[in-house]
Amino acid sequence: MSKIFFPQYVRGREGMAVHPGKTVLEHIRMTGGIEIDSECGGNGICGRDVIRVEKGAEFLGEKTEVEKTLLLQGRLKPNQRLACQARVTGEQGDIVAFIPDFGRYTILSDFMKIDVEPNPCAFKQGNRVMYYTGEDLGPYRGRILGLAVDVGTTTLVMQLVDLETGQDVGRPMASKNPQIAYGNDVISRIGYTMNHGSGLMELQQAVVEGINKSLEELEKHLGDDSLSGYIYDVVAVGNSTMRNLFFGLNVHDLGVIPFEAPDKRSITVKARDLGLSVHENARAYAPPLIGGHAGADCLADIISTGIYQREEIGMVIDIGTNGEVVIGNRDKLLTASCAAGGAYEGYQIRCGVGAIQGAITQISIEDGRVKYMTLGNKPPVGVCGSGVIDLLAELFRSGVMNEKARIRKDFPITDTISISQEDINQLIMAKAGLRTDQDLLVKYYGVSMDGVKKIYLAGAFGNYMNIGNAIAIGLLPNIDEKRFVRFGNGALAGALAMLVSRVKRRDAEEVTRIITHTKPNEIEGEQFQYLVADNIYFGS
Repeated sequence: MSKIFFPQYVRGREGMAVHPGKTVLEHIRMTGGIEIDSECGGNGICGRDVIRVEKGAEFLGEKTEVEKTLLLQGRLKPNQRLACQARVTGEQGDIVAFIPDFGRYTILSDFMKIDVEPNPCAFKQGNRVMYYTGEDLGPYRGRILGLAVDVGTTTLVMQLVDLETGQDVGRPMASKNPQIAYGNDVISRIGYTMNHGSGLMELQQAVVEGINKSLEELEKHLGDDSLSGYIYDVVAVGNSTMRNLFFGLNVHDLGVIPFEAPDKRSITVKARDLGLSVHENARAYAPPLIGGHAGADCLADIISTGIYQREEIGMVIDIGTNGEVVIGNRDKLLTASCAAGGAYEGYQIRCGVGAIQGAITQISIEDGRVKYMTLGNKPPVGVCGSGVIDLLAELFRSGVMNEKARIRKDFPITDTISISQEDINQLIMAKAGLRTDQDLLVKYYGVSMDGVKKIYLAGAFGNYMNIGNAIAIGLLPNIDEKRFVRFGNGALAGALAMLVSRVKRRDAEEVTRIITHTKPNEIEGEQFQYLVADNIYFGS
């Protein structure tokens, strides 16, 4: 039987049976554990899912018009194909394909540790392990561990915890979300589940396999291959789509108006039923959704920052592939969400890359010359989010770009990397949407920005970006930088708090009663587009 091989990956070295009529990308998805960048979800638009065919090119169909165009543009070499376009023919023969390494992500796993009194849902009672609902999880075998998971659109970040002491076991585990092979954003993945009968199962299995793989790697690192068997409780957070995909729940309603999950309640199931490699009786819990695409990760941010407990008004801004903004205190909380981060995470712009080795993270322009720093001090491969913010601010300060965000011609960053007017258009639209949500939430709350005492910046953007430059381009409000607090991975911090403490889990359930999720575009109607337009250009 003919096979297709992906030699770079453990799961691809032994090969898998070819399925005539299916694309190479579809084979990659079936294999699992193989990373490939498919921003557009396999629709032949992004041109990122490049493979190099070392053997068996004759067993793939002719190059499509999309590939021929990329070949003429020099974006594909003669021995390269797009995985989503290269379709296996009915002829028999082995195929060997290499996936150019598009880089290891530098994933934010740091978070501000919350001081929580251990009071977990899984605990020792006599010689048994019990769940707080009264369920017997089995005999006590010396350890009770828990796992907190932040299921991000782009990344997976996890932390193993000793539930008896509240202490971390090993360091946070971080990896790319394998679902990236199905598209870089939630809309692409929702669309895949709607257009493919097994799509929901594929996406659910992909993320679970990613978690299991990380657990295996942690066991090897700590020299203990039995750790997973001591995990009795799992807390998973993510935006509305990511949370529901992890639990294998239908996400169709999140892809169509009014973009709401039919059931926002918390979830508790047997973890083994999801395919997780944990104790056979372990439970998996996810806190409630807030509304729209503001999901359990946004709720975790609220729990970890503690704004729901304070009298003073605070704001949380979490800029990822999706952006969430929260404002409020112990009496009232308002939220809004928007698709904010795609352009800043290396997608949608020509010069953009994610936070991978070689990504330009800092930029300055001095006397017309560009100076930059890259991740890992590697040769530059593109500009990531923090670098893009610096670049826009520096172009504006140096006069290369005017207040209307116009440049006369493509601006070279290196000999091979440049930013175009089209790139800038994507970036300013993304920042305008997020800034408009900030402004409107302050308005709806009935205060001015002066009344917001602290602004917590959660996620990788908040951790790494130059706040002054973010203010300069209007991504953040023009206030004293001392009022901003970098909070790291607030979603993981919140998940950990809910894992260790029943009180925090109860808080999460109760906080949803004082949260109002707003949809500014619906509230403002036709006026919304003008408000966004006011935030497109520069200044605050």
